[in-house]
Amino acid sequence: MGKKRVTLADVARLAGLSTTAASMILTGRPDTRLSPEAHKKVHDAAASLGYRPNVAARALRTDKSRSIAFISDYVATTRFASGLIRGALSAAEEAKHVMLVLETGGEPAREIQAVETALDRQVDGLIFAAMRAREVFVPDLAINVPVVMLNGTSARFPNSVLPGEYEGGRKAVELLVNSGIDKEIVLLGHNAKQEEGLFRSETISRRFTGIRDAMADAGLSFAAELSCWNWEPNFGYELTQKLLRTRRPRALLCLNDRLAFGAYQALGEAGLSIPDEVALVSFDNDELASYLRPGLTTIGLPHEQMGRRAVDLLLGPSQTPQTDLIDMPVIVRGSLPQRT
Repeated sequence: MGKKRVTLADVARLAGLSTTAASMILTGRPDTRLSPEAHKKVHDAAASLGYRPNVAARALRTDKSRSIAFISDYVATTRFASGLIRGALSAAEEAKHVMLVLETGGEPAREIQAVETALDRQVDGLIFAAMRAREVFVPDLAINVPVVMLNGTSARFPNSVLPGEYEGGRKAVELLVNSGIDKEIVLLGHNAKQEEGLFRSETISRRFTGIRDAMADAGLSFAAELSCWNWEPNFGYELTQKLLRTRRPRALLCLNDRLAFGAYQALGEAGLSIPDEVALVSFDNDELASYLRPGLTTIGLPHEQMGRRAVDLLLGPSQTPQTDLIDMPVIVRGSLPQRT
């Protein structure tokens, strides 16, 4: 038979005070008018008995469960995006909230089940998170708690936290310009004409715009734009191989680190030195960027900061719909030449 749960009445009895007095002390009421000695007795009694507050009962009294739900597609099982959870968990802990993590695999039926599970537990709010920034599907259910979209957007719920992709795109071009590179720059992963009418995501569109605006401001144009829909190493390798058959680029602006990884392989096979002959700049700051030799200079995705901000926005007092853009940091490594 399980051990009997310690109740507030047990704590009050051991401390020699009323249950009401013990409750006021343990809930942190600032106006208890009880002596420091009474406070000490209650806290000592609670500690010695191993008292834990009944969260469900407190939720009924206060309409707050001090819990939130983090509902994602593949974030929990994806190494790269796990920073979203780490940041959110840290902020929830600081706010003295428990975070329920539910992963759906992007399946509509599981998304509905996840929302129902969270609401059944009377969470104080929902965070919908996406592994890759995109428009997020939210089940058509009655949701009566605050909602924040993390690394995604929703027409139904306007509060969102996103990476500052426009400024990130500008930073990538500025790194090349500041390194003295002003010609034979190739964009790897996107061709505006070939992909006209195709939509990747709102945030990636901002990255493209930032890149092109910065190129125009510097009076530059791309020597070539190589398109592929999936930004994976094999495509980076194949595109770079194909490029080297017809021209020698001075720099590759890769749209993510996985494309850059493939480009490194193709450049190495061609006997080209990084960064002396071909420089590279990329995006994401995937773990592999630091393993490459020389290390890959990249514009990072601020996942932990985004996770923290989502919780702060969810639990904050503001009722005004807003989109928070989190600055993308520059991580300088050895794939760019040092300007003398």
